[in-house]
Amino acid sequence: MTTDLSSLQDLFSARHSCRAFLADEVPRALIEDILTCAQKVPSWCNAQPWKLTITSGEETEQLRKALLAEVQTASHAPDLAFPEAYKNEYQVRRRKCGWALYQAVGVAKGDRAASARQMMENFSLFGAPHCAVLSSPVELGGYGAMDCGGFVSAFTLAAQAAGVATIPQAAVASYAPLLHDLLDIPKDRQILCAISFGYGDPDHPANQFRTERAPLSEFTNWRG
Repeated sequence: MTTDLSSLQDLFSARHSCRAFLADEVPRALIEDILTCAQKVPSWCNAQPWKLTITSGEETEQLRKALLAEVQTASHAPDLAFPEAYKNEYQVRRRKCGWALYQAVGVAKGDRAASARQMMENFSLFGAPHCAVLSSPVELGGYGAMDCGGFVSAFTLAAQAAGVATIPQAAVASYAPLLHDLLDIPKDRQILCAISFGYGDPDHPANQFRTERAPLSEFTNWRG
């Protein structure tokens, strides 16, 4: 393994979805460095369809309050349709991730009130000082969404390299009408996800667990 690949492996291994943040804001110049790095990812025909609306300070607080209020009265209305179902190994992995989180924060199986409280942390952005809402042109459809998925990966890795913690969130994007109106995101752009980010709280129980990854044999078919 080359030195560069080894360093990248370490970066991938260190990155995790942060579910508790400190209040300290990330300097604007550092955020710009992360974005400049992330935008180097490939995209179909070099279209670079991603656009981000990034909140800080009072704008983040307004978004947090609006989301927590919206959840009480509105139904999910994502621009990008939710998966039809999680089956087989995908369901197994999803459940293992969920139970690992609950175990870390002390939610017992069957305690629906406690699990609901933990779920609501999504809409408080886990206390993050910043939120980036990612969108793509509706007309680019699945290809635009695929390109933006690459950008999400690049953003989270660049942030990790900069000492900044992140968590991509579909839950926030599930209230797309609110985001379009509150953040002035045009309706001809499809909201795909949010990325809450800042400096992670290393002592919070929610940040003490890590998800597993499948062995190569589960996702690779070799021919020849």
